Amino acid sequence: MVDLSVNLAGIKAPSPFWLSSGPVTNTAKQADLAFAAGWGGFVWKTIGTPIINVSSRLGGLNYGARRLVGLNNIELISDRSIEDNVREIADIKRRWPQQAVVASIMAESKKEAWQELVRQVEESGCDGLELNFSCPHGMHERGMGAAVGQVPEYTERTTDWVKSVARTPVIVKLTPNISDIRQPARAAKAGGADGVSLINTISSIIGVDLDRFEPIPSVNGRGTHGGYCGPAVKPIALNMVATLAQDEEFGLPISGIGGITTWRDVLEFMVMGATSTQVHTAVMHWGFRIIEDMIDGVTNYLEDKGFHSIQEIIGKAVPSLTDWGKLDLNYQVRSQIVEAKCIGCQVCFAACRDGGHDSIRLQTGTRVPMVDQETCVGCNLCLLACPVEGAIAMARVDQGKPYMSWEQYVSAAGAQGCRGG
Repeated sequence: MVDLSVNLAGIKAPSPFWLSSGPVTNTAKQADLAFAAGWGGFVWKTIGTPIINVSSRLGGLNYGARRLVGLNNIELISDRSIEDNVREIADIKRRWPQQAVVASIMAESKKEAWQELVRQVEESGCDGLELNFSCPHGMHERGMGAAVGQVPEYTERTTDWVKSVARTPVIVKLTPNISDIRQPARAAKAGGADGVSLINTISSIIGVDLDRFEPIPSVNGRGTHGGYCGPAVKPIALNMVATLAQDEEFGLPISGIGGITTWRDVLEFMVMGATSTQVHTAVMHWGFRIIEDMIDGVTNYLEDKGFHSIQEIIGKAVPSLTDWGKLDLNYQVRSQIVEAKCIGCQVCFAACRDGGHDSIRLQTGTRVPMVDQETCVGCNLCLLACPVEGAIAMARVDQGKPYMSWEQYVSAAGAQGCRGG
């Protein structure tokens, strides 16, 4: 059997499949259901001074027949008392001692408030704390959430307040609503954080009701910006996780969050540097039982690749990530249409003509197009647009030319210019 256990900054769990803080992780009943289904970790919905939530509070982005490609929410932190949450966490830890239970917390920007909240919540026996410096709506306007995470000095200061009294590992949840994710991450490290989790939701307006002229969701005729999540944010989240995994000044363990829906998503986050992953929107859509496919998929993948532990793959793809200027300018591929698989839809022709390099030609007597190899630049657009797997292939045509970076190209071009002069 493959070992799926992970250790994130001292928080041990039987697997990297965790649930992130939010509506899915609001009660002990949900924790019981999740752990019974097979989840390895549970980040409790953010605990703080109870708030009043609005109704309605969710908006969805659909694409064709696919529902909830993206989800927007204007829900705030827990509307239940600190005492109720602490009591339920303690009950869950007694029933599920092997599973990771992390308490997400948020307080007003005062040292005493944060430290008192830490003391209260750690009485639950939780395995760690996650500091919510990232909620982009509601709490942000009150000087909390992303209002802290967007200012590195605030992030460092508040993390230090917590670390000075915390007895359990402290994870800082980072906001994506910032230009350079490395700055708040380094600030969290400077404040003593044991690790980080990212990303939280992206500030957004999911849509507008064109009959009522109101943002969606609408609360009695008015709307506001909310937090965007779901499969559509995965590329943004994956990039930010990878950026931190590459950052030599950072070097802390990462819990990856953002659009994770399948076992492949889990593996992608982990090979790009995440030690654990957190899921939420997918469970809101499909329920806790999606964990079964995740466990089977990851286990089968690791066995097929000959790995004995999931920890062997953490960061395995990070060395292949580089700056654009270090990519090989001599590497060349060209599109080839596989006639036996082509269905003649000619989507590739339209895509290349109008959005590519006009390198696909229609042929008389057949609906199968052909590629003009002289003008094709190997951009991949036709491959991505084609509805049939394997009907278009990208073939290497550079005949093994030596590697050439942008710097080498500029240097060579400059030398040639000098000789020519």
